[in-house]
Amino acid sequence: MSTQTLAVLALTVAAAAFVQGSSGLGFALIVAPVAGILDPGLVPVFVLASMIPLNLYVAWRERASLDLRGAGWITGARLAATPAGLALLRLIPERSLGLFVGAATVLAAAVSLAAPAFTPGRAAYVGAGAVTGLTETATGVGGPPLALVYQHRPPAELRSTVAACFLVGEVASLALLFAAGKAQPAELTQAAVLLPAIAAGAWLSRVTHGRLDGRRMRLFVLGFALVSGVVLMLGF
Repeated sequence: MSTQTLAVLALTVAAAAFVQGSSGLGFALIVAPVAGILDPGLVPVFVLASMIPLNLYVAWRERASLDLRGAGWITGARLAATPAGLALLRLIPERSLGLFVGAATVLAAAVSLAAPAFTPGRAAYVGAGAVTGLTETATGVGGPPLALVYQHRPPAELRSTVAACFLVGEVASLALLFAAGKAQPAELTQAAVLLPAIAAGAWLSRVTHGRLDGRRMRLFVLGFALVSGVVLMLGF
């Protein structure tokens, strides 16, 4: 990885960690398109590995607001769908991965922007978990379905529950990717190198997460995702 690529990634993951630590979503939507543009080989392992320490921190910081019932249904469905995400990754040629990530990002962001308000139930939890297991394992992007489920819940509940679901799912996806030979230890090293940047973004979110306008932050994240996804699609 060149110094220039490392610098861009460091700035990107720091900003993404701040956004997700503040709003509850956005890390993969920001990092995956940028990583795909810089080096398609960074997707999905680098994105998944980078999110683990951030989600561990957020889930612990706001553990009092965790929705255990919803997290249980989402996690069960997400784990069940993980092998399908691996199968999807096998079907996508490496040269087309950037196009797929870009399309998945744009679609997820557009659905998040257009979805009406609703009260989530068991079906919504299971559906969101299944879609997340499929898309996150294949591309590293899995937040929008969970954000849709919790977008009208208290911000602390969204942040803590989404972080907890992500944490379990990311570990499961990485384990399956390594077992299938689709991931290498060097990719974890790349994520480890950027831990200081992730920590900086997470620390800033600790200072500001109770003060930010969550609606505006959400719109910013989804707008950025739309633009980045389109750029990534046009580049392949």
